[in-house]
Amino acid sequence: MKKDITSSEDVALLVDEFYAVAFMDELLAPHFVDIDFPAHRPRMIAFWEFVLLDKAGYTTSVFDKHAHMKIGMEHFNRWVQIFHETVDRLFDGEKANDAKMRATTIGWTFGNKMEHRK
Repeated sequence: MKKDITSSEDVALLVDEFYAVAFMDELLAPHFVDIDFPAHRPRMIAFWEFVLLDKAGYTTSVFDKHAHMKIGMEHFNRWVQIFHETVDRLFDGEKANDAKMRATTIGWTFGNKMEHRK
C-alpha cells in the first residue's frame, strides 16, 4: 500500500522522480537542457513543500521565473500528465490528490499566461 505525501523527504522523492521522467521526455527535455538540476532542486523542493506541507519560506514568483521560456499549453499539459503519473506511482491519499489538483491548476494557469503572451 502506498503512503501519502507527509514529509520533506516525500516531496524530495516526488521532485526527483518527476524530473527523472521530464528530463527524458521528448517534448519537455529540450527546455531543461540548460538547467543545473543540483542547484535548482532545492528551490523546486521548497516550492512543493510550501504548496503541499504549508512550509514557510518560499516567496519567489514561480511564473516570473518561467516567463522567458518559449513554451505553451501543450508543454504544460504534458508536465501535468507526467506529474500525475509520478504522484500515482509513488503516493496515495489526500495530499497526493491535492498535489495533482494543484499541479493541474498551475499547469492550466501557466499555459494560459504563456499563450496570451504570444
